[in-house]
Amino acid sequence: MKTIETTFAGLKLKNPIIVSSSSLTNSAEKNQKLCEAGAAAVVLKSLMEEQIHLDVEGMEDNDPFVVGGNDLTAYMLEYKMDEYFTMIRDTKRVVDIPVIASINAYDESNWVSFAKKIEDAGADAIEINILALQTSLDYQYCAFEQKHINILKLVKNVVNIPIIMKLGDNFTNPVALIHQLRAHGAAGVVLFNRFYPTDINIDKVEQCAGKPFTTEDDLSKALRWTGIASAAVSNYSFAISGGVHNAAGVVKSILAGASAVEVCSAIYQRGNAVIKEMTDGLTEWMNTHTMDDIAMFRGMLNQQYRNEGINTFERTQFMKYYGRFKK
Repeated sequence: MKTIETTFAGLKLKNPIIVSSSSLTNSAEKNQKLCEAGAAAVVLKSLMEEQIHLDVEGMEDNDPFVVGGNDLTAYMLEYKMDEYFTMIRDTKRVVDIPVIASINAYDESNWVSFAKKIEDAGADAIEINILALQTSLDYQYCAFEQKHINILKLVKNVVNIPIIMKLGDNFTNPVALIHQLRAHGAAGVVLFNRFYPTDINIDKVEQCAGKPFTTEDDLSKALRWTGIASAAVSNYSFAISGGVHNAAGVVKSILAGASAVEVCSAIYQRGNAVIKEMTDGLTEWMNTHTMDDIAMFRGMLNQQYRNEGINTFERTQFMKYYGRFKK
């Protein structure tokens, strides 16, 4: 009997569709509707360290009687985290799918004291996101990679639930980092987080936000690195995020080596019904290609696959493709 069940980071999922951290997942009511629409798991909206500091600065700017500093920041952090614990508990009461908490951290110590409380609130896993650009002239090579390992180790010391690392795409060698994260106890990785898009308004001569949603073209980079990494770091859990807009994107992700996908933009643009469209399309593809379960084709086209001896995930693909065109 065919099944689209899968396992990611030790979590049993009824299908590969995880709703990624966003305003789509910022309340128990929304998460219940996503569950009813067929989502296999939800990643709760992240509590962002930088946002708390901005909130404190805004309070100082708008009210001259507000005294800021570390005490106010600590109070705001405690208040926001209490809200977060409540959302975890409320969501767990209304869904029967894994609930993954999300920590958007940058400091190596601020969030560790809350990790155990997140577990106690009932979260099934924690996704850690350390998205940041490294732009300092004094930057020490590998310092950013080491920060991921340090935060993972600190959180791992205080919780027993799976820890998932969601990586940005700004690493020279994600494979080496993934190997180290696995060695230090990460249950799985998600490739990739997306920097907030930026643009410049030439009429107003000012910075502005870029287009907020991904497109199907954004899937390419995650497919490449998942294909490479899933072959190099075998028997490990990978999920793809960014550019999964339909069932074809789900199938491609699994063929590259992912066990699950995180979806966001497609739901914003087309509603919760897109989840069932993806699972129905995945089932149809499996029927057409006589695949009984996801394990039968997961990683089928990762780097271990060779097309005429060529590694199609690296530069040779470019050379082969463009070599066909003549002036």
